[in-house]
This record gives sequence, structure tokens and C-alpha cells, in this order.
Amino acid sequence: MSISAVAVDPRVSNVEVTEQTLVVTLRDGRQISAPLSWFPRLAQADAKAKSRWELAAAGHGIHWPLIDEDLSVDGLLQGSAAPRLRP
Repeated sequence: MSISAVAVDPRVSNVEVTEQTLVVTLRDGRQISAPLSWFPRLAQADAKAKSRWELAAAGHGIHWPLIDEDLSVDGLLQGSAAPRLRP
């Protein structure tokens, strides 16, 4: 019996922000999904700001320039919510 190694590539390939969920697809095919409420700045942004994201940290992070929000793949994989905004 042979065992084949799975190629792990935890860099971002796509990001989708729905009304209630952040879904990040990694290059190796995994998807990370988290409630949008975990990311208050992103949750409060308008549709244009949510849809305009770019890769950060060589693909190991995501940056939303219109709202100055940054998330890391490591944090998402650990299930870490963003800190709450202060009033």
C-alpha cells in the first residue's frame, strides 16, 4: 500500500464575504468559514469595502484597504476572532 503526501499550501486563493459569513479558500483547497460578527470592522463595512480585498504577507494574510482591516490565515485557522471595536 502506498501513501501519498497531501500538498499543504495555507496561502489565500479567494475570499468571499456574505451577509453573515467570511469564507476564505486556501490554495490547497481548504476553506475556512467564520461568522462575520467575529470581525466587527468588516461586518460594519459596506459591500464595496467588503469585496475589495488583497493578499498580504505573501498570501498568508488578507487586507481590506478601504477599511484598513487585516486578518491572518494562522489566526483564522486557530479560530481567533478580531478584537472588539471600542465605542
